[in-house]
Amino acid sequence: MLALTPVLRVLGAFLIAFSAFMLVPLLVAPSPLVQPGAAFVLSALAAAFTGLSLIALSPTVAVFELDRRQGFLLTALVWVVMPGFGALPLVGYGLSYTDAFFEAASAMTTTGSTVMTGLDQTAPSILLWRSLMQAIGGVGVIVLGIIMMPFLRVGGMQLFHAESSDKSEKIVAKAFDLAIWIFAIFVLLVFLCAGAYRALGMDWFDAVNHAMTTISTGGFSTHDASFGFFENKAMLWASTVFMLAGALPFVAFIRFARGKFRAFATDIQLRGFLMFLLITILLIAVTRSVRSLVPFDKALVDAAFNVVSVVTTTGFASEDYQLWGPFAIGMFFILTFVGGCSGSTAGGIKIYRFQILGRLAVANLTRIVSPNRVHPVLYHDRKVEDDVACSILSFLVVLLFSLIVSTFLLAWLGLDLTTALTGSATAIANVGPGLGDVIGPAGNFQSLPDAAKWVLAIMMILGRLEFFTVLVLFTPVFWRS
Repeated sequence: MLALTPVLRVLGAFLIAFSAFMLVPLLVAPSPLVQPGAAFVLSALAAAFTGLSLIALSPTVAVFELDRRQGFLLTALVWVVMPGFGALPLVGYGLSYTDAFFEAASAMTTTGSTVMTGLDQTAPSILLWRSLMQAIGGVGVIVLGIIMMPFLRVGGMQLFHAESSDKSEKIVAKAFDLAIWIFAIFVLLVFLCAGAYRALGMDWFDAVNHAMTTISTGGFSTHDASFGFFENKAMLWASTVFMLAGALPFVAFIRFARGKFRAFATDIQLRGFLMFLLITILLIAVTRSVRSLVPFDKALVDAAFNVVSVVTTTGFASEDYQLWGPFAIGMFFILTFVGGCSGSTAGGIKIYRFQILGRLAVANLTRIVSPNRVHPVLYHDRKVEDDVACSILSFLVVLLFSLIVSTFLLAWLGLDLTTALTGSATAIANVGPGLGDVIGPAGNFQSLPDAAKWVLAIMMILGRLEFFTVLVLFTPVFWRS
């Protein structure tokens, strides 16, 4: 029988910490006694009470460690329970619980899809809470990718297990120290990004909010027009750089901070990611400049910002790139699935999986030509074992199946094919905007039926947890002793 006491205690501790963050928006609220300030106070009390109750109802006197099954359950519960409580202040502001949960799930999974309109007139405390949830989710996603996923052996992430736990190659001594490094680097990047935005013309409120959602690759903005509100080319370049920072492997940042500059510069995943972005940006910029007679410098900055935004799964928009023509629309749909690096805040399939799949394909071709030849597949100078290859292929199969099921459900609920397909894709890949007139970069998800919002919220969580972390809970063997 699976022991639930450690899971409930840790979940309770998370809820208590989460309740403390709920009080931060009071800094920009007129009063904690009137809405929306009162909603934050009541929501914080509800979260804290629930957390304390979970700890009180699951007493233990011994020091404990979570095993793998408990890790699966805790990870899934955190990404369901946190949005459930994070939605409460939004309900107090007037959103239905469906809309509020969708918004909170989008924030915590750093997806960036929104049902809220009129952001320019929305209460600052609500805007700050949306951004803060993305920052919390962003840190959680990095911890998930560097510590939890390799431990849980999900989607091929066991390949990176040595980076956090192998005694021969570990970065820092303990998982707790690794979490401290992650948090410190994340906060430093947020401060640098906010300072850059402020220097380039944002006020401090916009700068801090956009910095949190940039580094978390979440994409929530304080304006309906997103970055199109600012109309500042230098700001677009700054955002492009910091979105890239959020999508790079934080393990590489830790190595760089500890003086291992060569390890940072030679990271195969980082180099592959940057090379892919450079080629894609130039391709779209040149095509648009030639076919639409747009000046190349404008085409380049627009392509760089929007390509990086989609590939890193941030979801900011400077303009409606659907107006760039059929080639751009097709490219951006494909880019929706790519994602950033492992151990970053980005979602999507992630670059390392494409790199390994390419090596597996080459190895398979070699075996066809020379059946007796030994051709080991290496990645980061480590052999890619069969279980890693199987995990990656299984992940891709489940992702494709989830995309088909989600598209079918949304179409059954009355959505047109473009909205159903790209809405499913953007939810599963945690990108934000889809394509089409409804949920494209110039639209949002507010007009969708409630059932569709629940489907997409579930897909956001499944995509963020890379499917198997949740699906394994539905197998009978998981609950057996």
